[in-house]
Amino acid sequence: MKRDLLQILDFTKEEVLQLVDWGHRLKNLQERAIPYRPLIGKTLGLLFEKPSTRTRASFQVGMYQLGGDVVFMNPGELQLGRGETVADTAKVLSRYLDVVALRTYTHFTIEEFAQHASIPVINALSDKFHPCQVLADLITIQESFSQLEGLKIVFLGDGNNVASSWVNLAARVPIKLTLGIAPGYEPPPEVLQRAKEEGAQVEIIHDPSKAVKDAQVVYTDVWVSMGQDRERQEKLRALAPYQVTKDLISKAHPKAIFMHCLPAHRGEETVDEVIDGPQSVVWDQAENRLHLQKALLLTLLEQI
Repeated sequence: MKRDLLQILDFTKEEVLQLVDWGHRLKNLQERAIPYRPLIGKTLGLLFEKPSTRTRASFQVGMYQLGGDVVFMNPGELQLGRGETVADTAKVLSRYLDVVALRTYTHFTIEEFAQHASIPVINALSDKFHPCQVLADLITIQESFSQLEGLKIVFLGDGNNVASSWVNLAARVPIKLTLGIAPGYEPPPEVLQRAKEEGAQVEIIHDPSKAVKDAQVVYTDVWVSMGQDRERQEKLRALAPYQVTKDLISKAHPKAIFMHCLPAHRGEETVDEVIDGPQSVVWDQAENRLHLQKALLLTLLEQI
């Protein structure tokens, strides 16, 4: 039976930890220049409605390193852009590909595609969730602290798709998640409710200084996501107090790390002296997308 990753809650705690473990193993193999190519003859399709740097490059390079091939598709260049349904597109591409990753404006598109596809479907970003990013972040956090359980992780700014994926993650790994979120910008209530029903420890604190107290991980993301340009000025005003500055991060744990899933809008959600400073792990974080996604491809294609 085929498996999909549309959100982190599609995987159990054991499966999440196995992905992270395999991410570490694959990173170690690459650092030792040991080839590992179990996906020879397999093809990954990338169907992206939105621009991408890290997600596209990491999936493409990862699939090549595993021995497979990649087909990149812009919906505007497909019949999908001329009125063919998502369902029909999913059925056709399932005959050509072995796995597909979608980066879309609406989460509903990915859900509909997965419903009609007979191959594994990966959410490479939607307006609701960004599971690949947060799963990869676990590799970086483990590299910094050698553990995950019990860590206090603070997400500052907008309750966007990345924040919602952190909420999901808290229902699978017993971290202490604090959302330093502006009033009115919290993740969707149904996301918070389901995660709490499944055991997540999540609190929302509107005061950023109180939110970061004793945090081992201080995490932020862009305030204005793709497709939200009309809301830009309003969001910048509302979220200005949540900018991660040197002063704000100094209120966290002395050994706290700074994380940002990139791209960064320097001068908005954070500043140069933080993202380029000694506590920043954003470049390791970006690299680890590659290793986690390789582990994910192997898992969904039943090579692990």
